Amino acid sequence: MERADIRATGGCLCGAVRYEVHGGLMPVINCHCSKCRRFHGHVGAYTATRRENLILVKTSGLKWYRSIQDETPDVHRGFCQECGSSLFWDPRGKQNISIAAGSIDPPTNLLTERHVWLAQKSDYYTVSDGLLQHFEGFARADNEHREGQP
Repeated sequence: MERADIRATGGCLCGAVRYEVHGGLMPVINCHCSKCRRFHGHVGAYTATRRENLILVKTSGLKWYRSIQDETPDVHRGFCQECGSSLFWDPRGKQNISIAAGSIDPPTNLLTERHVWLAQKSDYYTVSDGLLQHFEGFARADNEHREGQP
């Protein structure tokens, strides 16, 4: 793939994991589930892309954790084993992989479109931004890929 095809770049805090996205990115979804809050230390904010669009450029720090408590079966969470940065939410076998929005190098040109898993939201914050809200999940791992706002 050529550098002109790169839509986004990103990586972890220490640089032991770097990636490129060669294709479109979906709008950001904020996940309030208990697993994302533990993985990120707060709400998980994810964009997504088709699996084939994500190119791992540097993987010396990349570690995968199989999250057996997720509602989605066979989910793996990618993080940097050197600095602890949260990077990926990977529902294996699905066409899309989610990328932690905060790991993308700016400018991202992304917008947040919705909140999911508000049934598991913690009690120390409120959600009052007017975005779409889902009491449980919003499956887009197999959804048609789309860019921009809904």
